[in-house]
Amino acid sequence: MRDYNSNDLIAFLEVAREKSFTRAAARLGVSTSALSHTMRGLETRLGVRLLTRTTRSVSPTEAGERLFQSIALHFDEIDAAVAQLGDARQSLSGTIRITAGDHSARTILWPKLSAMVRTHPDIKLEIVSDAGLTDIVAERFDAGVRMGEQVAKDMIAVRIGPDMRMAVVGSPEYFKKRKAPLTPQDLTSHSCINVRMPTYGGLQIWEFEKKRRDVNVRVDGPLVFSNNILSVDASLKGLGLAYVTEDQVQSQIKSGLLKRVLDDWCPPFPGYHLYYPSRRQPTRAFSLLVEALRFNSKK
Repeated sequence: MRDYNSNDLIAFLEVAREKSFTRAAARLGVSTSALSHTMRGLETRLGVRLLTRTTRSVSPTEAGERLFQSIALHFDEIDAAVAQLGDARQSLSGTIRITAGDHSARTILWPKLSAMVRTHPDIKLEIVSDAGLTDIVAERFDAGVRMGEQVAKDMIAVRIGPDMRMAVVGSPEYFKKRKAPLTPQDLTSHSCINVRMPTYGGLQIWEFEKKRRDVNVRVDGPLVFSNNILSVDASLKGLGLAYVTEDQVQSQIKSGLLKRVLDDWCPPFPGYHLYYPSRRQPTRAFSLLVEALRFNSKK
């Protein structure tokens, strides 16, 4: 006779994902005390501790993490299979969760998906802006958005945007006082605006390439931000050089508010891709979303 039931495991998965009895209980629609009782009962029956509890948080033990990794994907596949029953009734409905950086969410996802949501009101769309490299399986996202070269090999990747280029820019006011850099190495003598990367906590490395020669520069300056919007604003104010994707500063360059340097050191690179687990069976709603986002270079 089994020492567990599927509801126990579903409850465990929610607690492990949320790392909180309160949040997990809210998602499951039960009380916190009832959920805690269920978890203690499951641990007792299995004879192993699955969760480490403190006054502030809860997290899986080593055994709990092994169990989570073993069963999470299977339950997600069951959810997808059940959702497909709705597809068989020709119903385009369900919730789709996507994690993406703020830039891709604003410039790619929302412009393309707003029309889909308007046409199919039964589809619920959740876009979570997160610049970190989120584990979409562990966090129960249906898909994520990353640059092409950052997509894991066990994922299906669909191109959703054109090639991109980086741009180093400064204001005319800044260049009245400083000589424009001619090589990436010249940046070490300039006041550069840094961006702290959320995934690793370190500062963004400025990457350049010319004639198959790669040059990475760690720049310095008085300002550090967590997003490029403030970097561009600081550059417009003459406070230093910013390193951003060119689409974020095209209008300012064209109008003369910003001057671009090191243009020949910034070649195109693969743009944004939507990625999702190769083993997951997509619903009709998700397939519709993929097609809505798919990049067509001929358009």
